[in-house]
Amino acid sequence: MTPSTNARISVRVTPRGGRNSIDAWDGDVLRVRVAAVPADGAANEAVIALLAKALAVPKSAITIASGGSSRTKLVDVSGMSLVEIRHALGAPTS
Repeated sequence: MTPSTNARISVRVTPRGGRNSIDAWDGDVLRVRVAAVPADGAANEAVIALLAKALAVPKSAITIASGGSSRTKLVDVSGMSLVEIRHALGAPTS
């Protein structure tokens, strides 16, 4: 049995961005935009749904560890390594 892997990524969110999309990596920070407004957790839920779809994991595998009311968030992803996440989300190779 392999141990479960968990990774944490930094995400910069643009709420009311007109669409839900993953824009690009800016160093170690993933830039995303969501159409939802930053009220009542709507933008956070949209970020979780966007990342879950892009990474092909259930929404329950993604949690916002910190920055719930900030544009810059730390997001935990269960079941994937940081290398797997960066590859799946199109991070440039060094």
